[in-house]
Amino acid sequence: MGTTQLESVPEPKYWHLKTVLSEALDSEFSVGEILPNERDLAARFGVARATLRQALEQLELEGRLQRRRGVGTTVAPPRMGVAVGAEPHAWPGAAGDAWEPVDCTQTVPPATVAEALETSPEEPVHTVRRSRVSHGQPVAAELLYVPASSVPELSAIDAPSGPARARTVLRELQRLELEGQDRAVELGSARADDAKELDRLPGAPVLVVTTRFLSGGRTAALSVATYRADTCRLTFGDTSGVEIHHGPEQQAS
Repeated sequence: MGTTQLESVPEPKYWHLKTVLSEALDSEFSVGEILPNERDLAARFGVARATLRQALEQLELEGRLQRRRGVGTTVAPPRMGVAVGAEPHAWPGAAGDAWEPVDCTQTVPPATVAEALETSPEEPVHTVRRSRVSHGQPVAAELLYVPASSVPELSAIDAPSGPARARTVLRELQRLELEGQDRAVELGSARADDAKELDRLPGAPVLVVTTRFLSGGRTAALSVATYRADTCRLTFGDTSGVEIHHGPEQQAS
């Protein structure tokens, strides 16, 4: 058989450089370490700076590098697995939950959230804000919407605001019997508030994971979690929660 035109095209120089750089990242650099400047890297590998930039951009897309404002190009931590397969059901804030409560306010949720919670369009709900950090860097932000009917014993006097208020809502939510949960994942773009919290530019690619928690035959809470697409990957299987994969030798969940 003859060789097609596509098969005869040589590998782009930047693509070969990407492979070489990837091997250097594994053997010479640690997570969070700042790379040398472009001039020094180009001289080391004997390539034009334009070629180097293409290779660096590709490694950034693949989640190996991060360009941090005011810092430079750093080695990214291993990607975090977002489990979407079958898993044991658990309320947010249960034992082993790696999310950190940030704040809790009463706000009117988006119309789609109000519809899922079966609340009136103008009815405020408890909105718990939580964050997820890996290797000291933010990788995900969550808004957990909880209607007042799900936490009827909640007292504003005990914890009026902040992380304490968020933990109180989570604790009260766990009093309910969790009957099940379902999850949907879609690719999206970071909104201004998400981008600021995740240290990304607005419009950066993100994974949006929406989880419904069911109790008493209704949606007792709704989670909308936004993950940085450059640091996270979808995983399928029977393990629970969101797992951190610390090396290539570990299999995805």
